[in-house]
Amino acid sequence: MFSENFLERNGVLITWLASTFFIFLRYLLFAGTAFLISYKAGILCFLKRKIQKRLPSSKQLQNEIAHSITSIIIFGLFAVLTVLLRTNGYTLMYFDLADYGYAYLAVSFVASIFLHDTYFYWMHRLLHWQPWFKQIHATHHRSHNPTPWASFAFHPMEAILEFAILPILVYILPMHPIVLLAWSLWMISWNVLGHLGYEIFPKEFSNSVWFKWINTSTHHNLHHSNSRGNFGLYFNFWDRWMDTNDGKYRQTFENIVNKHS
Repeated sequence: MFSENFLERNGVLITWLASTFFIFLRYLLFAGTAFLISYKAGILCFLKRKIQKRLPSSKQLQNEIAHSITSIIIFGLFAVLTVLLRTNGYTLMYFDLADYGYAYLAVSFVASIFLHDTYFYWMHRLLHWQPWFKQIHATHHRSHNPTPWASFAFHPMEAILEFAILPILVYILPMHPIVLLAWSLWMISWNVLGHLGYEIFPKEFSNSVWFKWINTSTHHNLHHSNSRGNFGLYFNFWDRWMDTNDGKYRQTFENIVNKHS
């Protein structure tokens, strides 16, 4: 998708179509697989770890998928924008692994995750400013009891804000297409996990010196159910530092995992 001459060879429209198809395929694969495993084929196995006991309605699922498709179209446009910025020399993207070496691939991947987590936290808090929440973020919060299909279910303006991190990353950080691909897969994986509706992490997470800094499915599910706190994406750093963890988070997590361990 991000080959150096792809845009010149195929044009803006083909690049947008290819990017959109790739993003849609990624969404379908990750969200669809998670939904089938947790709500269909594996529902009896996972039911004991359901965070909210009720199951989603057909109308909710249709709404999540419809808004996600709109977001995916917008994400595809951002992919084209990123390629255009690259071809005009406005990014630090590179294609020769020898430029930075193999070790830097890991460094840039980790850096992109932490930068994205910081961006998301503050962007997310901004979206909870009441005027913006009502006009924009409320679309995502229609899923009070989210499923994996809600991973990309955003208002168009929120979709723009969500994916704006991509051109920002490649502007400030040298990134190889391999890292961009790994980052995109990491992002959808954790997005699906946050909207899974089932808690899959072990009970040790809440008390572990290391794992307590990683957000669980319960963390984001609580955010959807009451729209308070729990603004982080991957990690619990900013919520802890800014005292924005939902006060019921730890107890809710422990009640779920201890009751059915």
